[in-house]
Amino acid sequence: MAENPEDDARTALARERVNFAKFRTSLALDRTTLAWIRTALTFATFGFGMVGFFRATVQATQSEQAVRLHQAAIHMGVALIVIGLVSTILAALSHWMTLRRLRRGEELSVTQWPLTIVIAVLVSLLGLYALWSLFNP
Repeated sequence: MAENPEDDARTALARERVNFAKFRTSLALDRTTLAWIRTALTFATFGFGMVGFFRATVQATQSEQAVRLHQAAIHMGVALIVIGLVSTILAALSHWMTLRRLRRGEELSVTQWPLTIVIAVLVSLLGLYALWSLFNP
């Protein structure tokens, strides 16, 4: 029984579309990971900036309140730097695992705890700690 030549063209076209879809998905994954790197860098930069700003304030005024603010800024700054590092590591792991699943042809799905939720929870906890520290010197 002879095969229909039109079926071969359709099969080739379908394979090409699947390959392009995988390629577009991998590019989208790259863009998402780069966005997370920018976000993480912003967290870390803000943490370093906060510590530096309050260090300069302490050196300029030498008041007890400035020293207390500097100590709080160190805690907040370190927390922001840690959040930046953790989000970079988690983004890299997520990128690597998703890309591996894509290459294997496995079904892709959204995890129960996406990186955005994890980082939002960490930042919210940091904010609550900052408020608690502000009202309980």
